[in-house]
Order: sequence, then C-alpha cells, then structure tokens
Amino acid sequence: MGAQGHRIEDPERKRSFAVEVVRRLREAGHRALWAGGCVRDLLIGLEPSDYDVATDAPPERVMQVFRRTVPVGVSFGVVKVLGPKGAGEVEVATFRSDGAYIDGRRPESVVFSSPEEDASRRDFTINGMFLDPISEEVIDYVGGRRDLEAGLLRAIGDPSARFEEDKLRLIRAVRFASRFGLRIEPETRAALVAMAPKLPVVAAERIAQELRRMLVHPSRAAAMRELMEVGLAAAILPELPPLVGEPSDRSGRDRWEHTLAVLEALPHDPRVPISLAALLLEASRSDPDVVERVADRLRLANVERDRASWLVARHRDLDDPAALPVSRRKRLLAEPGIEDLLVLLRAEAEASGVPAEHVEYCERYLRELPDGPIRPEPLLSGNDLKRLGLPPGPAYKEWLDRAYDAQLEGTIADREQAISWVERLVASGGGAG
Repeated sequence: MGAQGHRIEDPERKRSFAVEVVRRLREAGHRALWAGGCVRDLLIGLEPSDYDVATDAPPERVMQVFRRTVPVGVSFGVVKVLGPKGAGEVEVATFRSDGAYIDGRRPESVVFSSPEEDASRRDFTINGMFLDPISEEVIDYVGGRRDLEAGLLRAIGDPSARFEEDKLRLIRAVRFASRFGLRIEPETRAALVAMAPKLPVVAAERIAQELRRMLVHPSRAAAMRELMEVGLAAAILPELPPLVGEPSDRSGRDRWEHTLAVLEALPHDPRVPISLAALLLEASRSDPDVVERVADRLRLANVERDRASWLVARHRDLDDPAALPVSRRKRLLAEPGIEDLLVLLRAEAEASGVPAEHVEYCERYLRELPDGPIRPEPLLSGNDLKRLGLPPGPAYKEWLDRAYDAQLEGTIADREQAISWVERLVASGGGAG
C-alpha cells in the first residue's frame, strides 16, 4: 500500500483519478501524460496496478495545483498526489534527463527537460512510452510499441550504459521478459550476460524485492531458468548452478530441471516462503543450511526465512503420514505452516510424476479428525508436576511433552488419568532424563 494506508483501492476510481490528475495539470497550463509501466500494461491488455504521470510542471508547481501531496523525491522531480477514497495515489514526475549514476542507483543530478529526453533516460523500450489518456494517443519516442508487438525486451540506447547506470536493471530485465513472455533482444542480452557478475554490488534488499516479485508470479519457473542462463543465478544464488546436470532422485530430470518443475507446479500465486522453499529444496539435500544462508545474504524478513526453513526441514516428514504415531502426525499437522507444506508437497509430487496420496491423506485427516482435536489443550501443567513432588528443572519439558504425546495418542483422556499416568511412570522408574 502507499501513503493512504490499507484502504481498498477500486481500479475504476484509480483510473479516473489518474485521468483527473492529467486534466488538472493541463488546465493549469502544463503538458501531462501517463508514463511508463501503466502504458505498457494497457497496451497488452492488463489492468495497471499504478498510474504514473510525467509533466513539464516542476514539483513545486505540482504541489500548488494539488492540495493533498507528498514530496517523495523533489530533487528528482517526484511528487505523490493523493486521491479520494478508493482512488489510491498517482506519482507525478517532471520530465527530466539524468546526470551520471555515481552510486549505481540514482543520478548525481537531474535536469528538467522534454518528453523525448525523459523517455531516453528510462530502462527498456516497453517502459519508455507515454499515453495521452484524454485522446488515447500513444506517444512513443523509443520504439516500445514495436518491441511489444515483436515480443522483444530491448534496452533504450546503449544496453551496457543502461545497465551500468543502475545494475538492478540486470535482474529487472529478466523479470520483465519472463512476466510478459518476451525474448531479450540480442544486444541487450549480450550486455546482460557480460555484466551479470556485477549484480551483487546492488543492495541485497533491492535484489530480494525483485526475486520476490518473480517467485510469486506464474512465470516464476521461466524467470529462474533465465536467471540461470544469463549468469545472474551464479552471481546472487551460487547454490543453484551445481544442480545443473546432477541427477535428481525424485524424477528423471536433473536437479535443476526438477527444481523448475516444482516451481511450475505451484499454485498460481504462492506466498514467497513456499516458492523460496521450492527453489532451494534440491540444494538443501546436500546443504541443510542453504535457506538460512540465502536468507541472510538477501536480508529476507525473519518470517520468510523461518517459514521457508521449516518447509525445507519438514518436507520429507509426511512421506507416509498413515504410518506415523498419532501423536507425531497430530503435532505435524497442527503446525502453523502445515497448509504451506501441503502445497509444497503436492507440487513436488506433481513434478516427480507420482500421486499425491500422502497430501490427500493429510487433507482428509484434517477435515475429519478421526483421532480427536488436532491441537487439544494439554491436560498437565508444570504446576501439576510440582504438586506430584517432581523437582523443577529442564526435565519438566520432557515430562510435559511425553504426557502430551500420550494425550494425543488417546492413552490418557482427562486430567485425573494424566496424573495417574505420571505417578505410574515415576513409580516404575521411567522418569525423564
């Protein structure tokens, strides 16, 4: 969400507000056009998630024209204009040309300029077009429409220069190409391959954000294949190239092709930890700590790292759930991540060409719960053990775990039985520790 918090945004209201921003800037005497990704999306029949406006009005003038604004990058000519309820926000940027990119991310200076110069500073031709939303005329100085129709992703101008300016464009090239089913134009691809080893100079958080976007999109397998082929996987995920050519014990493919097949078999829009676990599953067979290492390197959120690690660690525990002791089965199926695990296991079964009977068993078990509640309240507490005269200490956890397993197995059904069970165990010398 943007500056308006967690409001639900309506596509029609967003579009109408974006038209209104253009209209009001023109009424104030300025040129204004929709720009960038929203133009690309409209041309290929997609609903834009955001609308950007480019104008000859400087940021100070934009803030005079609109009452509700947020100056997010005035030195770069960028102001957010906040819309009414449900309309979201529109980023308004002054036409500009950029100076040198000293930090590999942002230009050291900008000069407010013309639409032609503004288009020429952008990354790829498909992102360099403008649209007049009033007349519906496409204004294309860089050949983006032609490239879209030809199915090509092409850097604007000199590809090496565009990538040198901001090396995040290396991975964005792969994301755009896979997301929109485009081929990377040969010169752009050659520059991408040559510069792929430089991607790690980009902040890990920026790389991670691009990976997240790829991993949750239906084109995730195509994106990961392209990352490998152009050398970006070797640069940021060196654990993956060794999988190429190594036979998988889960299917007839090599371990990398099996990984791609698992990614392909995931649902339309899986959560990041599921896709990350699928991506690293084969690598984890020879490197159990791979998820933690990748997560640390990319500075992923703790919740993403912990869930993906848990999925990888548990992905073989339900190979034969019917054969597990009831207590073990219930403990696993009661875990907070069980739904994610079942999604991953179903995808792996499909990729391996085997029935997902183990997944169906677990889903049926959770629906019907033949052995009672999946996560009942424990019948015993530490206070109960203390009253029984058992000395406090680390052994308490083992006592309580064993009592809870007996409860899940149905050996004990109420608190009185639980206390009797502990008393008998103590009398028999079968204490914890």
